[in-house]
Amino acid sequence: MSVIDKIGQRGKTAFSFELLPPLKGNNIDKLYDSIDALWEFEPAYINITDHRSEYVFKDMGNGTYTRQRLRRRPGSVAVAAAIKNKYDITVVPHVLCSGFTREDTEYELLDLQFLGIYDLLVLRGDKAPDEKTFTPEKKGNAHALDLANQIQDFNKGIFVDGSQMLVTKTPFNFGVACYPEKHEEAPNLERDIYWLKQKQEAGAQYAVTQLFYDNTKYFSFVKMAREAGVTIPIIPGIKPLSKLSQLTVIPKTFKVDLPKELVCEALKLHSDEEIKQLGIEWGIQQCKELIKAGVPSLHFYALGATDSVKGIAKGIY
Repeated sequence: MSVIDKIGQRGKTAFSFELLPPLKGNNIDKLYDSIDALWEFEPAYINITDHRSEYVFKDMGNGTYTRQRLRRRPGSVAVAAAIKNKYDITVVPHVLCSGFTREDTEYELLDLQFLGIYDLLVLRGDKAPDEKTFTPEKKGNAHALDLANQIQDFNKGIFVDGSQMLVTKTPFNFGVACYPEKHEEAPNLERDIYWLKQKQEAGAQYAVTQLFYDNTKYFSFVKMAREAGVTIPIIPGIKPLSKLSQLTVIPKTFKVDLPKELVCEALKLHSDEEIKQLGIEWGIQQCKELIKAGVPSLHFYALGATDSVKGIAKGIY
């Protein structure tokens, strides 16, 4: 059953979360521990992030360095398959433009099809650490919209070289990202919503927001999107505040504002444990308001914050 079917059939707001593949060389056990910790809340689906390769400089030991490509978190497809097999749950691997050619994407889609995984989250992805602006791979997709169109061609049985598949399988369903406080590269929120509508017209069945802490910004964004003709479900993305350092890191990294009330309370605290508890309390109130407003699902960015997500889930489900 697809994500859109799962969030549409429930009598209550669905629960889902997102996990990182293990760092290269580590095993999958910590991911299983995170899933086990949140399993009691009956997740509708689990997202698995993907990550591009990047260039690093390796010390050759003779006073010189060599530039090499490194993918720190490989295995998104394999991790998604392992979780699907172990827990019998809908998994949603991320599919990126960033760091991948159109042919790379095609092979990934073929692998997912063989594994019986048909739900995707389609993203442009971040620029490489050494880039000032996003640069697609040669013969790669430049935008999430381009990637969505490639997936739709694949669904129709058309390869990137224009040839026809001999056999077609179950088509892929996919969601996309959206930004209540606008994407950092968008000139304004109206233009950002324009592109969201274009992704809807390219086949996106739902959108998941960037994390936010001020519900008024989410509600305002949804209102603007509906007025612009966006009709797909807009799922709020929640990341609990859990460390003192996040007071500066989150606004810088994700280009979002922290509400004045939250910051004032956080500045009274002196330890990560105190911030973690504040994050849980804020998350519970934030999610209760969203549920009351009738959101179809809550999507938690559980990366490094499984205990906090569990604390929030206990308070709302």
